[in-house]
Parts: sequence; C-alpha cells; structure tokens
Amino acid sequence: MGKGIAVEKNRDYTVEITGLTSEGLGVAKIEGFTVFVEGALPEEKAEIKIVKVLKNYAYGKLLRVLKHSPGRVEPSCGAVKRCGGCQLQHMSYEAQLQYKTRQVRDAIERIGGLQNVLIHDIIGMDNPWRYRNKAQFPVGMDGDVMIGFYAGRSHDIIDIPQCAIQDEVNDEVIRTVREFIRKYDISVYDEKTGKGLIRHVMTRKGFRTGEVMVCIVINGDSLPCDKALTEMLRSRVNDLKSVVLNVNKRNTNVILGEKNITVYGEEAIYDYIGEFKFKISPLSFFQVNPVQTEVLYNKALEYADLQGDEVVIDAYCGIGTISLFLSRKAKKVYGVEIVPQAIDNAKENARLNGIRNAEFIVGESETVIPEMYDKGIKADVIVVDPPRKGCDERLLEVIARMGPERVVYVSCNPATLARDLKYLSERGYEVEEVQPVDMFPQTAHVECIVQIKRAETRMG
Repeated sequence: MGKGIAVEKNRDYTVEITGLTSEGLGVAKIEGFTVFVEGALPEEKAEIKIVKVLKNYAYGKLLRVLKHSPGRVEPSCGAVKRCGGCQLQHMSYEAQLQYKTRQVRDAIERIGGLQNVLIHDIIGMDNPWRYRNKAQFPVGMDGDVMIGFYAGRSHDIIDIPQCAIQDEVNDEVIRTVREFIRKYDISVYDEKTGKGLIRHVMTRKGFRTGEVMVCIVINGDSLPCDKALTEMLRSRVNDLKSVVLNVNKRNTNVILGEKNITVYGEEAIYDYIGEFKFKISPLSFFQVNPVQTEVLYNKALEYADLQGDEVVIDAYCGIGTISLFLSRKAKKVYGVEIVPQAIDNAKENARLNGIRNAEFIVGESETVIPEMYDKGIKADVIVVDPPRKGCDERLLEVIARMGPERVVYVSCNPATLARDLKYLSERGYEVEEVQPVDMFPQTAHVECIVQIKRAETRMG
C-alpha cells in the first residue's frame, strides 16, 4: 500500500455511494480517497472489493448492495454486467433522466463557470427501449458461433441472442446468420491470426420506411453461398431491401472497409427525418435514434430563429442533416465536414430533397471557416456539432471574430461543451438556453443543444 493511499488491492470495504461519474460509475470515498464502482448508485451502501489502485483513485468491484437506491431496478438484459453497451440499465428511467440533467447542469456551472443559464430538464423518450436503427455485431468462434457485442473494455465477444436497445429485426438477422454459418460451414474471423471470413454483421433499418439493410463484413472478396444467405434473410426479414458485402481485409479495429458489393436489392435504403428524405448506404453516418433526432433538429431550428434572409454555416455537418433542416428557412447554408464520403452524401441528400441553397465543403471546420471569413463570407448564424473532444479553439476564435448573431451548439459531451461555452462567454456571447435530449437511453451518454446569442444582440 503506497504512502497516503487509504485502500489496498483485493481487500473488501463497506462504502457509501455519493455520486455518479459521467461514465455512470458509482463514486465512494474511503478516508478521503476516491473509489469508482461499476453498477453502484448514489444513496447506496455497498460491499466492494478493490480491484485496481492508482495514484489518485481506485476501482472497486460491487460485491453486495446493503442499502438500495430508490432508483435501482432489475436490468432487463441478462448480459448487462458483461456487455459494455448499457451502463445504466440498473437505474430506473426516471432516475436516468434526473442524472443526465444534473450532469449537464454540473458541467455548465463548474467547468463553464456559468450561472443563471436556463437549463431545461432533459427530454426523454416515451419508450426508452428498442430505439437504435443501426447495429454492429462482431462475429467469433468459441466452440460454436458467437455473435453479439464486446465485453466492456475488451474484445471478448459476448454471445447475445437479442438486445433490448436495438430494433427487433436484429434478433431475426442474428439467428439467420448464425444458422447460415453453421449450415454452410463458413469460417469466422479470428483477430489474433487475421484468418477467417465473416468479421461483423451490420444492420440498418429505416424508422419511417421500415426498409432493412443487412451488411456482412468479410475478410475476403466474396462470400460462399451468398445466394443461400440472401434467400434465408428474404424469407424471414420483412421489408429487406438490401444485402451488402463490405470488404475489410485490414488488421484493424475499424469495422467497415471502403468497398461494398451489393448481392441483393439496392445499394442503399432510405429514411426520413421530419420532411427530409435521406439515402443511407453502409458507410453513411446517420443518427441512430430517429425519434430523438427529430426532437433535437427541431430544437436546432427553433434556436437558430431564422427569418429567411440569413447566411448559416453548419460546422462538422456530417451528411448534411441539420443543414437541410435549416435550408428551408435560410437564404444560404454552408456545410463543412472533414469526411469526403459524408460530403458526397450531403450533396446527394440535398439533390434528393430539391435543396438548392446549400453548399457543402470538404475540410476541417477550424481551417475552412477561417478561410471563408478571409474571403468575405460572414454567417449570421453558426451551428456546431463537434465530436466528443469539442470544438477546436481555432474555430471558436473565428466565431468570436466573425460575430454571428446566434450560435447553436449541439454537443455529445457536457464537459467539453462547458469549456467551449466559457470561451465564447468571455468573448461577447451569452448562453441563453440549454436543452438536454436523451438520445441514448440505458447508457451514460447525454446529448444537448444550446442557444447562444451575441451580447449586444440580446441587449438590443
């Protein structure tokens, strides 16, 4: 036991759980030393075993709950303790929503240093189950075919016949692919050797259209008996529109390769968000919770407060979903995104919806938008939807220089959001409203959208 460290590895302790981390881990203190406990909830008294000790904190394994939180429920999935997907299934949905709202408020106040900001309660789902329209299942072999998800922080496959947050169509797809592999003796991929054919099964389903795509990721150029697989899927999966082989021969953790071979039906499926139609190919980025995506984008439109004559820049625009939502009420929309395939999809989606006032540019937002400003392009409204690391400071700097009347910030990480809001608030902007939206029930992830106004605009 190190000097000043109050806990010993492999020793049992009784602790009080006082909070939850942003990853959904319970927080306890032993003589002032912080211990994180997976599966524990605030207001609980628990027996734990210390399994890892670091300089400033330790990890404990939950052995027994002595006093239960009023928010504790029995998880609906038997694999939840092994699977790394759902961190909060042991918490009632009402308690999950309270936790996520509190997480956003704490970040804005503590990290952002912002007081007196209107932070709404999170918008939850009527049914927080079976909401995902996309699933990716690794395939392996351990005496028999294993299809499911990786265990937390590992690449050990947990064989799962069904998943409580994925669309029900996946249950039938998994059953069918498992039967196909057994019947036709198809090899499956082994990460250690790099040998074997089937690596992953990916599915997509249109929420409004019901169209289904099944994509088999293979470590080769073809799949033996692919027609037999197609027939099996067609006979069991309603509205099957597409069966695609995705070729990925690289020794990598990246799931999809760049080459697709359509073996049945169309190369893509279609779905709607609001009135807009989107083409979804195997490589397309598309929000996985269609119900809450519509809530989020309608709020973006509300916060942008467009009157019809504004120029809008949509940074980190992806396949142009928010850009298209804004285009109906803006004079001009520029979408900027670093992924070339996403920009190709954005242009195609604009054509599909007859949008002529949206222009899409490939490149880093933090590089392209300053160049646009130097050329005299100035936005009245800027929308940012960055990755978890938040906005690059160069982008925040040009926003402050450009001085748009409004900024709409869509975030998937309250901590980096709060940091960026602090930056803007110190440079002439006021944070007006924050609306969390529960895009990922049963997990610790929280999405939110923020309305920010230039201070003189607000005063005027």
